[in-house]
Amino acid sequence: MNTPHRSRALLSGWGRTAPTAADVVHAVHPALVDEAMAAAVSDATGGRGRGLVARGLGRSYGDAAQNAGGVVLDATWLDAVHAVDLDVGRITVGAGVSLQTLMERFVPLGWFVPVTPGTRLVTVGGAIAADIHGKNHHVDGSFCSHVASMTLVTPTGTHTVTPVSDPDLFWATAGGMGLTGVITDATLQMIPVETSYLLVDTERAEDLDDVMAKMLTGDDAYRYSVAWIDCQATGRRLGRSVLTRGDHARLADLPDPLAGNPAKARAFVPRQRVRVPFTPPGGLLNPLTVGAANEFWFHKAPRHPQLRQPHHMTGFFHPLDGIGGWNRVYGPRGFLQYQFVVPDAEGETVRHVIERLAEVKLASFVNVLKRFGPGDPGPLSFPMPGWTLAVDLAVGHEDLDRVLDDLDELVLTAGGRIYLAKDSRLAPHTFHSMYPEVDRFLDVKAKVDPDGVLRSDLGRRIGLCSDADPLPRD
Repeated sequence: MNTPHRSRALLSGWGRTAPTAADVVHAVHPALVDEAMAAAVSDATGGRGRGLVARGLGRSYGDAAQNAGGVVLDATWLDAVHAVDLDVGRITVGAGVSLQTLMERFVPLGWFVPVTPGTRLVTVGGAIAADIHGKNHHVDGSFCSHVASMTLVTPTGTHTVTPVSDPDLFWATAGGMGLTGVITDATLQMIPVETSYLLVDTERAEDLDDVMAKMLTGDDAYRYSVAWIDCQATGRRLGRSVLTRGDHARLADLPDPLAGNPAKARAFVPRQRVRVPFTPPGGLLNPLTVGAANEFWFHKAPRHPQLRQPHHMTGFFHPLDGIGGWNRVYGPRGFLQYQFVVPDAEGETVRHVIERLAEVKLASFVNVLKRFGPGDPGPLSFPMPGWTLAVDLAVGHEDLDRVLDDLDELVLTAGGRIYLAKDSRLAPHTFHSMYPEVDRFLDVKAKVDPDGVLRSDLGRRIGLCSDADPLPRD
C-alpha cells in the first residue's frame, strides 16, 4: 500500500534494460532510513520480503540500484550540507547530495570534487558504492581514497566508519554496490582550484599504438587524461583517437576578460543545451550514423597538437550532461556499457577488443580509453594499474551476447575485470573469477547483514545475495 513516503515504481538503470518493480521508500528524513531498515530486517527474519537496497540518481547503467519485488530506498532526499571547513576543503554532506551540487556550491569558493566520472549527476552515496573513478585516476586514485568517514546504516546497527576505525567495513563498502548498508552521510576531502576552467591539450593519434605510446610517456605530466577511440576504424587506422589532457587553470592562466573577473572565472553554471524529447522506435545509432559521427569527431580535432586551451569544467568533464535524456538515442531496448580494465602488461587485450567490435560492426560512438594508477584495497573496487576501455553498445545486435561473452574471456585471461557499476549481464562464475577477493567481501557482509537483508538485482545475478535463507559462513 502506498503512503506519503512509499510508492510502487518500475525502475531501471541508465541503460534502460531489464526494468523491475519495487516499493520505493523516499527517505525524506534520516529517521526513515532506520525505519525502512528495521522493517526489512523484520521481514527477513520472518521469512518475508525481498530485502532492501539504496538508490541515488539512477546512473548505474545496469541493475545495481534495482530490487525486484523488494524495497528500494530513494536516498536523494538526504541532500543536506552538514559541515564545511573552507580553510582545508573538508566537507560533510548527506549521501543524496549530487556531485553537480558540490560543484555549483564549492567551485566558486575554490574547491572541486576530488574525483568525477563522465557525469556529474551522481550522488555522494552512489560515488562511494561504486568507488567511482575519473580522468585523474593515474594521479588521484578513486573516490573513496578521498573519503574520511561515512555513516552507514546496516541491519545490525548504525556505524561511523573510517579507513582507520573499521578498514574491513570501509573498504567493503567502497565499490560494494550498496550491499553492506545505506550510506546516509560522508566527509570528503575536496581539492583546491582557482577557477572553473582547465588548460587543455588536444591532439590526434593515428592508431592504437600511437595513442597508447603518447599516454604512457606523457600522462604523468597531466592531472587529467582521456582518449576517445574510433572503434569502427580498421586496418592501419585501428584505434585512431583524439587524446585530451589537462590541468586546473589558475586565474593568471586565463585570457582577458576572465583573468580580470575572478567571480566569472570561478562560476559554475551547468547548462543543458538540448534534450532528446522521445525514444526513437529504432534508435538513432547504427554503423552508418556512428561511422559518420566518428569521422566528424576525429577530423574536428586539430591536425597538430593544440596546447593550453581554456575549457570550462562542464565541457571537459561532462559533455554528455549537456544533452538531456541522451540514453534514449539507443532506442526502446536500451543499451549497455562494457567497461573493463586489464593490467599494464596486457595492453594488447585492448586491441583485441577493438578488433572484435569492428569485425562484427557493433556501432559505438562513446568509447573512452584511460590509464589507471594503483587501486583501492576494496575487494570489489574496480580499478587496478593498467588500461581501461569503456564502450556503449545498443541492445539488439544478434551477436551482442556471444561477442561480449567472448570479450569476458579475453579480459579474464588477461587478469582483468568488468566494472560492476556499468554491468548488466556478467555471469556469476565469471564475476567470481574476476574478483578473487569476493569471499573477503562476503565475510564482511555476513557480519553486518547476517540475515541477508541487503539485496539487489545485481547482487542476485552475480551471487552476492539471494532470496534463500543465508548460509552460515566459516
